[in-house]
Amino acid sequence: MKSTPKQYHSINCQKCGHINSIALTHCQNCHSPLNRNKTTPTRSFMINWSVVPLIGILALAGILYLVWKTRSLPVEKATKINSISTGSENTFKQEYTPLLASGNSFSGYSTFRSPELRQALKKLGIDWRYQLSMDEMHFSKQIEQLNQGKTDLAFSTLDEFLLQKVDGKVVGLIDRTMGGDAVILNTKKYPKLRSLQDLTQLVQQQRSQGKLLDIAFTGNSPSEYLALLLSAKFEEFQLSDFQIRRVEDAADAWKLIQDPRQNVAVAVVWEPYVTQAQKQGYTVVLSSGDAQGAIVDVIIASNRLIQSQPDKLSDFLAAYYRRVDADMRDASRLKQQIAQDGQLSAEDAIAVMQGIKFFTAPEAQSWLTDGTFEKRIVSTAAILTLAGKMEQVPINPKNLFASQFVTKAANNTQTPIDLVRADNPTLANKLVGQEIALTPRKFDRNSLTSAPNIGNLQVKGNVKFAYDSATLTPEGKQTLDRLAAEMSDFNDRTVAVRVIGHTSRTGLAALNQKLSQQRSQVVANYLKSRLKLQIVAESKGFRQPLSGISPQDPRNQRTEIRLVRVGT
Repeated sequence: MKSTPKQYHSINCQKCGHINSIALTHCQNCHSPLNRNKTTPTRSFMINWSVVPLIGILALAGILYLVWKTRSLPVEKATKINSISTGSENTFKQEYTPLLASGNSFSGYSTFRSPELRQALKKLGIDWRYQLSMDEMHFSKQIEQLNQGKTDLAFSTLDEFLLQKVDGKVVGLIDRTMGGDAVILNTKKYPKLRSLQDLTQLVQQQRSQGKLLDIAFTGNSPSEYLALLLSAKFEEFQLSDFQIRRVEDAADAWKLIQDPRQNVAVAVVWEPYVTQAQKQGYTVVLSSGDAQGAIVDVIIASNRLIQSQPDKLSDFLAAYYRRVDADMRDASRLKQQIAQDGQLSAEDAIAVMQGIKFFTAPEAQSWLTDGTFEKRIVSTAAILTLAGKMEQVPINPKNLFASQFVTKAANNTQTPIDLVRADNPTLANKLVGQEIALTPRKFDRNSLTSAPNIGNLQVKGNVKFAYDSATLTPEGKQTLDRLAAEMSDFNDRTVAVRVIGHTSRTGLAALNQKLSQQRSQVVANYLKSRLKLQIVAESKGFRQPLSGISPQDPRNQRTEIRLVRVGT
């Protein structure tokens, strides 16, 4: 092999070392004669070490710019930069659609925060991002983010949704609490405080001493709505009678009612504090388990998402409800998630789960299509209107929700239901939202008349009878029809009704007693024909006249509709 001769294009000065062109005879630097035998061979490139730091800085800046540019691109565009060459083909990573949600750390929303849901959505090309609100108890902040286009979805209770002007609609249902929220009476500090009648007497006693009792609950939350519901449905409870202590969390309300230095007579809390209160001897006067469906959590989608990506919205709901189905088969993962989110013990996490009933896809679809949700909107809005929170009940509730997006989720659920039903009909019923019908609990008359009182229901109107008879007038029937509609949500396994007739001290006592009994029985029979609740009629005659008026006053001729507790 022949060697390649070197080529010389420069010559070094022996005196000063300057590199000169081969064409020169004297050094350009010191003008000394050049010795042509001392030359410098040509290199592939020449490095000027004085500029190396500048080149390095520029190169590093370029690399950092490319990294920033790639990360700042929208997710669906940035994936195309990360292509992988395999032979003659270019394989691109899947494009992901960002889906942003704003919510809080409520236990009922744990599924939305689960890594399993995130992974399931990733397979559908959805980049799921759940943002915890900094001010998480104020649903208005989360809905404000949705209205401003910062998020696509929001999770809220139905009452808070109705209170806000939302640029979106309800597209799915999350859960309803079944005892997870409750009104607690401070029986530990006030031993005689066991019903709303007792509370009325205590309020009057404190007021005579120039004092106000306190009620504590979390503002803008299910607790506040339950307090509003109590005020709207019962004669003896008015929020205006109390000094309201709005707190940041149910844990704070629970601490206040336990503090003997505080004058808190009532606290509205949620699990696990409801169970803790019962164990410690406090009185649960009314819970969301007594008024079924009173508190419902909903999925809200922005109108932008509904209009621009309806398929992605359907995919999201299908994945979410699949996760709910999986939790019904094996609740251990959900229990772990709830315990982790709320920093709860396993026992407290179980109490939370028992107080919540999650909607399955078929049940959500049924509610959204058969008129149930529409009625729930109307009844919830009525409570808010009576409380002065809303101006009026929505004229067309159907405009507030869209049912079509749960269709895919409901259809997907049908296949596993058919497979499961043969071996596990109980689970199959739960997957379609149908619990096994429980045999109604039966109580004898003595048990109902001696059952612990909850309070007298507000009767909007007069239960009127024909003169000196037990025949209801048309006005009396209309009053009872309205009352029955308001009582339809009460749980027949936890509460019952006592209808108590009273008369004025006019005429013969025996006749008054008989007429009082007949009238109360007529009212009881009329309500029984419209309600599943157990109802008992009794008469007090003129033995319990109203305070502050004469026993002969016609106002003593009245009918009390009293709710009593028969179970938990």
